[in-house]
Amino acid sequence: MMEVTLERIPARAGLTAAWWAVVARFLLHGLIVSTWVSRIPAVQGSLGLTNAQLGLCLLGTAVGSVVAVPLTGWLVTRYGSKRVTMWSTVGFSLALIMPGLAINAATLFGSLSVFGAMAGANDVSINSQAVSMEAALGEPTMSRFHAMFSVGGMIGASLGGLVAAREVPPSVHFIIASAFFLLIAVFTAPLLLDANDNIGPRSSGLALRRVPPVLLTLTVIGFCMFLSEGAMADWIAVYLKQVLIAGPGVAAAGYAVFSAGMAVFRLLGDAITARLGPVRTVRAGALVAAAGLALALAAHSPGWALPGFALTGAGFSVIVPVVFGAGGRLRSIPRGAGIAIVSGSGYIGFLLGPPLIGLLAQQTSLRSALLLVVALSLLAASLARAVRATEA
Repeated sequence: MMEVTLERIPARAGLTAAWWAVVARFLLHGLIVSTWVSRIPAVQGSLGLTNAQLGLCLLGTAVGSVVAVPLTGWLVTRYGSKRVTMWSTVGFSLALIMPGLAINAATLFGSLSVFGAMAGANDVSINSQAVSMEAALGEPTMSRFHAMFSVGGMIGASLGGLVAAREVPPSVHFIIASAFFLLIAVFTAPLLLDANDNIGPRSSGLALRRVPPVLLTLTVIGFCMFLSEGAMADWIAVYLKQVLIAGPGVAAAGYAVFSAGMAVFRLLGDAITARLGPVRTVRAGALVAAAGLALALAAHSPGWALPGFALTGAGFSVIVPVVFGAGGRLRSIPRGAGIAIVSGSGYIGFLLGPPLIGLLAQQTSLRSALLLVVALSLLAASLARAVRATEA
């Protein structure tokens, strides 16, 4: 299990400043991701890529992340989350420039491999900072951190829509945005929490034969939700543009409303779970997501599809924190091992979602391919009782 020992616990004012610095890192992560996804249709069009080719290029993010995630875990253990967070945020901001400079499918794949590597490194390091912050404060705050990622997604996609509507080239957009993100990263870097992030012997691994069946069910739910979130992030704008013939600004707004729904309900997530209980929270969230996406896919105009995407984000928002918590409450295995297995399977799903949707769309249609997300949401709803088995 991860043990976080603080080199020094700063005064309350210092903790408050560090808390806001971590907030800024989650916000930046959402801004960088959404800035890229808001311009995917423009990059696809400029390079003349089919949906299948785009899906394979998006697989580059998965390749980069798979390489970077375990390496970053070692770096955090070796050098601490503060230092790794500082440099990974700088690298992620700079990596945003590369997809805008791609000249064909091969260079886009390579650019997205670097982008994915930096995204994975930044994700691991900022979450390590978040764990340290919770330990220092002695109170839960992870949900609010993740809400800021969604807020960043909403802002970045909205601004991306405005820029796209003015037909600004992605290369120019990404360079200007990268410079702005770097300024925020550098300005807030000294405020991050100075901590030692040590891995204890109980985190050394978990044999497959020792994995409780209920944990495997939780990993399925996590996989379904993260795959669905990844698919939404990379394909909403393309769907609105190709299927519903929306303009560039409206197409980018799709991910903005999805992120807005997710951000609002992540901020309310703790209250919702306390009122409904974990099982009903997961079931209701999955059903709302399925219904919202079904509405969006049945719509024949962007005006009807956008509310559906907002409902989809709202439904997804509360599920992952509850499932992660359930994995950590299992008594038969270390808390860190349970959370790691659930989050690891979910991250794989997040990476596989976009290219899988692209390949399915090439064989059928994009509308039909996105029905997979509806099916996965219904599967997650049917498995919601797994959360109850871990309550104690």
